[in-house]
Amino acid sequence: MKIGSIEKYQSLFILGAVGIGLILGQITIIQNYAALFIVPFLIVMLYGIFLQVPLNQLRNSFRNWKFAAISGSINFIFNPLFAFILGYLFLRDIPALWIGFIMLMVTPCTDWYLVFTGIAHGNVPLSASILPMNLILQLLLLPLYLLIFAGTIANIDSFLLLQSVFFVLFIPFFISLVTKIVIPRLKGEYWLEQKIFPKLDQLQFSFLNLAIISMFASQGEQLVQNPLILLKLIAPVLLFFVVVFIIGQLVGRFFRFSYDDTASLNLTTLARNSPLVLAIALTTFPEEPLIALVLVIGPLIELPVLGIISYTLLMIRKRWPMSEKKYVQIEVDKINFER
Repeated sequence: MKIGSIEKYQSLFILGAVGIGLILGQITIIQNYAALFIVPFLIVMLYGIFLQVPLNQLRNSFRNWKFAAISGSINFIFNPLFAFILGYLFLRDIPALWIGFIMLMVTPCTDWYLVFTGIAHGNVPLSASILPMNLILQLLLLPLYLLIFAGTIANIDSFLLLQSVFFVLFIPFFISLVTKIVIPRLKGEYWLEQKIFPKLDQLQFSFLNLAIISMFASQGEQLVQNPLILLKLIAPVLLFFVVVFIIGQLVGRFFRFSYDDTASLNLTTLARNSPLVLAIALTTFPEEPLIALVLVIGPLIELPVLGIISYTLLMIRKRWPMSEKKYVQIEVDKINFER
């Protein structure tokens, strides 16, 4: 899988959107009305994400049941518990940062982690197969995680939380399902896959950046007034990625996964879905802009780290024990080439 310019420079685009938002926020009329556009922009972005998720392939998530079970256990059991502990150790003096950190770490990525899997020469089809499972589980478990973990840090209005999840997540999710049923009947499956899907990455990324610009235009004062507070995120975020990466490597070797499958396990358990939880944070915690800021700043750390991890995996690949099956295949390929 080739990495495109959007994915390659995503962190720079996000940083640019932050800067533009801060500048526009100095204009009073923009600052007053920018917040009205944040959630609509995010809903459009999430609709594009959901539209690309192949839910009809959900049963494929469990064909390699061992990989699905291990990846799911790390993503939905270990990672939330570990994020809570890290937040307690590093961020408990600032509850808003602690909540934002937990929200960032409990939702696995559902799209561009495949790009990093491709860079690392991982098993991209295997990674893609568990994408529907990850999406369904995080939609169902996110409210539960917030009530269990974030509920110990601050008072959470459970009705407002469920209302936010329904409005921001389930409505675009439902519309995407309707689109997948109606459009192929009207225009054909080819039209949807060849005309619409190729444009969705740019659509999603454009609306994500518009949402970030709007957010920083309306709430950027919090960052300007506390420029060093977000530096507290660096240690727990980096520690999260390092520990989860090591666990993925150890688990992959313990279960005798191939390099390809182990790389996929690493990246499916490391990449996070910040846009999805950003929409929830803005609607559930409208009076706590620092929570939303964590979910914007987080990817600025995450994306370079995932790039480093992808190239680290390539170096590990050179020393990975070669299975007998692959060795035989290489020998066969050599014989065929010589002929």
